[in-house]
Amino acid sequence: MKQTNTINIKNKKARFEYEILDKYTAGIKLAGTEIKSIREGKASIAESFCEFEGDELFVINMTIQEYSHATYFNHNPKSSRKLLLNRRELNKLLKEVRNSGLTIVPLRLFINDRGLAKMQIALAKGKKLYDKREAIKDRDSKKRLGQIKKAFNN
Repeated sequence: MKQTNTINIKNKKARFEYEILDKYTAGIKLAGTEIKSIREGKASIAESFCEFEGDELFVINMTIQEYSHATYFNHNPKSSRKLLLNRRELNKLLKEVRNSGLTIVPLRLFINDRGLAKMQIALAKGKKLYDKREAIKDRDSKKRLGQIKKAFNN
């Protein structure tokens, strides 16, 4: 069952707001209409975050729009969804979040080659305001340099 269309929903805001320390790929526990909506590309992880409830990891505030062809068995668009990781990875993340005050943010939602929905999450540390300004300045200088090189080559 090879998928020809690739679903790759990114959280661009996370890379700007947080300093990424470590990345993990987690599976997501979904209902039938949820995976169908994701395959149509009708999902958003822009305002979502991950949180532990007991010893399980959940993604909160992830939006998966209702499936258009479903009947009354449709899902709740903003419900929390369980992330599937190895116990060793969960324990490591739980320890880092509790002790260091780090946070877990979703970076990317994608469908792998087997047709399963996966989420790339990251252990991250919040950036200060001056770090964000520095990132904007670096991005602008790279853009200007690229424009100068392009003009010079023409």
